[in-house]
Amino acid sequence: MTDLDHACPAPYPVSDATRLKRHPERGSYDRAVVHAILDEALVCHLAYAHGAHVFAMPTTFARDGETLYVHGARANRSLDALTSGAPFSVTVTLLDGLVFARSAFHHSMNYRSVVITGRAREVLERVEKRDAMRRLVDRLSPDRDATLRPMHDWELESTRVIAIEIEHASAKVRQGGPIESLDDIAHPAWAGVVPLRLVAGAPVAEAHARDATVPTLAPALALG
Repeated sequence: MTDLDHACPAPYPVSDATRLKRHPERGSYDRAVVHAILDEALVCHLAYAHGAHVFAMPTTFARDGETLYVHGARANRSLDALTSGAPFSVTVTLLDGLVFARSAFHHSMNYRSVVITGRAREVLERVEKRDAMRRLVDRLSPDRDATLRPMHDWELESTRVIAIEIEHASAKVRQGGPIESLDDIAHPAWAGVVPLRLVAGAPVAEAHARDATVPTLAPALALG
């Protein structure tokens, strides 16, 4: 492998599940694009089938290279489904703006999204499991885990951690204003974009808090 290969890793291979069919010009299989969206998002949805039902469950996650870590209680149906070998997918969406057009047909949203498929395994090795828990905490506030009371053994044992190895992924991004016909431009209705962003409010300390230092927030959380 050359130095160029290290600097520009190959894009994700295309699968039926991640192939972009509608507006493929907005899509990308580039790993850097996918990783950037994943690293900004705080919530993903795990989609899977369980019996006669299909679920899409929201959860937080953390990325380490080509691995996503999710966690939950021991008796967690979604984590059981992931490790059973049944098909599943992971989706992430960042909403960047509301797009208003002069017709209902051309209204839209600006967004960045990712769809992932891969393999899931339960993390049993203690060092990897503890590191995954640290990553999940530090995603919200960098280096937060180092300031916390050490985790009890029973807490680690009662928490289930799943590693999702990314095999296929695609990103899709919409930017810009409304796409309208020339005939619509003459209509007097307002058209344009209302930008959106995730904003953190003023921190509210717990009643018994002894440390007045407010945790540093993740870069994705703009402080209002």
